[in-house]
Amino acid sequence: MGEQSPREARLDVVPVGWVESPLVERTHAPRQGDEGAPPAWLVFEARTGEAIRDLRVGDEIIVITWLDRADRDVLSTRPRDEPDRPVVGVFSTRSPDRPNPIGLHRVQVLAVEGLRILVSDMEALEGTPIVDVKPVLGSIEER
Repeated sequence: MGEQSPREARLDVVPVGWVESPLVERTHAPRQGDEGAPPAWLVFEARTGEAIRDLRVGDEIIVITWLDRADRDVLSTRPRDEPDRPVVGVFSTRSPDRPNPIGLHRVQVLAVEGLRILVSDMEALEGTPIVDVKPVLGSIEER
């Protein structure tokens, strides 16, 4: 068996949890979390309990999701679907419709209950897979 070239590499992304949200339809979800998104629960798989052990109320985190209801064939769009705006490539937008629909959500931890973490301003839909969580980094001294 030979070495794979980077162009032949396969990515295996496994959800570490799921979003529990009152948002169930895309048409009712705000475009960004700070535009009226509700709090939501991040529910983690038991196998990832060790990974979330140090998250605390007040922490700012980036939740990385897989936008499983996105249209992966979209390569260009009008930002915010506004007809007066020019069409641009999706890589210069935050559109959920894109070849690899990865969502980035900057939120604050509101509560921690075992494998469940309540976060603020989460615009992801009910059942959205969570791929990863990362801290929001402050100054270089905090890293």
